[in-house]
Amino acid sequence: MFELLICSLVTILPDYLYRRYRQGKRWGHEITFFSMWYELRYGITLCALLTISLITLVFFYHPSTSNVRSFFRTVTILPETGGRVAEVHVTNNQQVAAGDLLFRLDDASQRAAVETAERRVEEVEASLVVAQANLAAAQGAVTRAEAALKQSQEDLAREQELINRGSSAARQAELDRFTNEVGIREGELDAARAQQQAVEEQIRVLIPAQQASAQAALEQAKTELAKTSVFAGVSGTVEQFGLQVGDYINPVLRPAGILVPTEYVDKHRFVAGFHQIAAGVLKPGMYAEMTCLSRPFTVIPMVIVGIQDVVPSGQIRPTDVLVDPQDNARPGTVTVYMDPVYAGQADGIPAGSNCLANAYTNNHDILHDQEMSTGRWLFLHVVDTVGLVHAILLRIQTLLMPVRTLVLSGGH
Repeated sequence: MFELLICSLVTILPDYLYRRYRQGKRWGHEITFFSMWYELRYGITLCALLTISLITLVFFYHPSTSNVRSFFRTVTILPETGGRVAEVHVTNNQQVAAGDLLFRLDDASQRAAVETAERRVEEVEASLVVAQANLAAAQGAVTRAEAALKQSQEDLAREQELINRGSSAARQAELDRFTNEVGIREGELDAARAQQQAVEEQIRVLIPAQQASAQAALEQAKTELAKTSVFAGVSGTVEQFGLQVGDYINPVLRPAGILVPTEYVDKHRFVAGFHQIAAGVLKPGMYAEMTCLSRPFTVIPMVIVGIQDVVPSGQIRPTDVLVDPQDNARPGTVTVYMDPVYAGQADGIPAGSNCLANAYTNNHDILHDQEMSTGRWLFLHVVDTVGLVHAILLRIQTLLMPVRTLVLSGGH
């Protein structure tokens, strides 16, 4: 409507003045509602063409969007294991610091597992004491077997010496007995040494492995016990938290609530979605203006600091069905990141507020090119000038936004 009024001043109005004062035609006589098209056809046609051209020029080179948000991060409050709530330490809308205990699940089975694991560790430690005693006994058995073998070897050597001398006191039966006894003592010594080695290996390898396994089981049991206590990972505000003692929660099916961190991600950065047709116009460094429902009657100067190089509507992920482009109902928008030109101007705007924004093409630097043609120089001047129309429209929207929201749409 605003563009139509402007265009009519240079088309329909001159046409009417010409016919009224040059041709002498009067309103209500020669010019009526029924003859208006015929009498003012040139002005109406030019007005329609100029209006369409102006609207196209304004909205293409100075794009606008109503999809502007200041996104913020939320943290889902979830336990690492399912269970029934035993203690609740916070309430809804409460401020918490990182590390504060939120709630605790029933941990009877986990504590029993920890107790069992601790007893297993003590059992392995006791087996080490027993093994050390067995080692001392095995060493004693080796010493005894060595002494017995030495005694048998001495008896055999003495009997062999008597036989070699031809003594009448020496007998072959005694020599055979001593020989067999040496063999028995050697076997006993080998068995004692093997038993000592087995106990040593048990102390060196088996029991440490059992200790490590028992300690790992204890740590696992303690970890499972720790999962029953849920702490705040970041400082923030607890929202949608209605947990009560006795409730059953599950990390997959039933979260406990939401934690809104105190420090948002890019707290003063706003994300806008412009139509894809504006992709060739939008550039980092372009100036923009924004107005939000949460701060009426205020226009905030912004600057584009980044443009996402992909359009979300083209996102795919592997499935068992081939992607058909016609399945995307919405064409998707060009995602633009904007920051306030002046620090502090966006303070007080709640994160997630709905805002409107205009981006303005600025050809000031290009117009200083001495080799530019006159036609292009004039066109770029027109482009920069008609941005004023969009700026006026944004301010009109800013003034009408509370009325449209509270009165016309029943937003109260």
